[in-house]
Amino acid sequence: MSMSENLVVPTMAEMLSKGEKPDVLFWVGCAGSFDDRAKKITKALAKILTKAQVKFAVLGTEESCTGDPAKRAGNEFLFMMQAMQNVQVLNGYEVKKIVTACPHCFNTLKNEYPELGGNYNVIHHTQLIQELLEQGKITVEGGSFKGKKITFHDPCYLGRANDVYEAPRSILTNLDSELAEMKRCKQRGFCCGAGGAQMFKEAEKGNKEVNIERSEEALELSPDIIATGCPFCNTMMTDGVKHFEKEDQTKVLDIAELIEQAADL
Repeated sequence: MSMSENLVVPTMAEMLSKGEKPDVLFWVGCAGSFDDRAKKITKALAKILTKAQVKFAVLGTEESCTGDPAKRAGNEFLFMMQAMQNVQVLNGYEVKKIVTACPHCFNTLKNEYPELGGNYNVIHHTQLIQELLEQGKITVEGGSFKGKKITFHDPCYLGRANDVYEAPRSILTNLDSELAEMKRCKQRGFCCGAGGAQMFKEAEKGNKEVNIERSEEALELSPDIIATGCPFCNTMMTDGVKHFEKEDQTKVLDIAELIEQAADL
């Protein structure tokens, strides 16, 4: 799999053919593979891993959906089929460590694959980026974000489902930015409205869209940036910001994109 800007990312199959093994498998996920906006997050993370000299690979066409949307929408049978196919591929390559920029993939691979025979050390990209910053493998200049007001929206499957609150915030403090918290954050975080496969269906009757409610909360802080750690949250918050016609004042960016810019990759 090659990416633009001379970024070449090997597949597991290519590495195996050379008798090599990566230290970490980058699980791209459906959004990161197919959604034009989320592809930018994929590229940002690939650049960070390359810069930090992390030996990584992707599955390429051998990667299939983790089955999270099927499971959340109630189709357990389809989930099992998708999951077992992935476990077979991952175990075939003897994968030990997986990083992903999608909390849905993260949660499913980490918590639901073990009972199907898929036991891996699964980490979210914010955890890996935090590690790389602490080890000095990537360094950031506060430059473009110095003094900027950033609020972080906790993805449900990263925060409340897996208690990962510190990593993304620790990264943001590295940027010399002002971290402003929304009223509902961390353990009391509020959903962006995409979870449980809601992303893929029309809204039901109600007085307000969930993402409008959440974006309103973020915009009350008048932030320069709403930082996210999930491609679905990114979509929902971007739509919310557009709804309030605030795109000029407030940008929605993934943590990986912020680091990519700050480290000037």
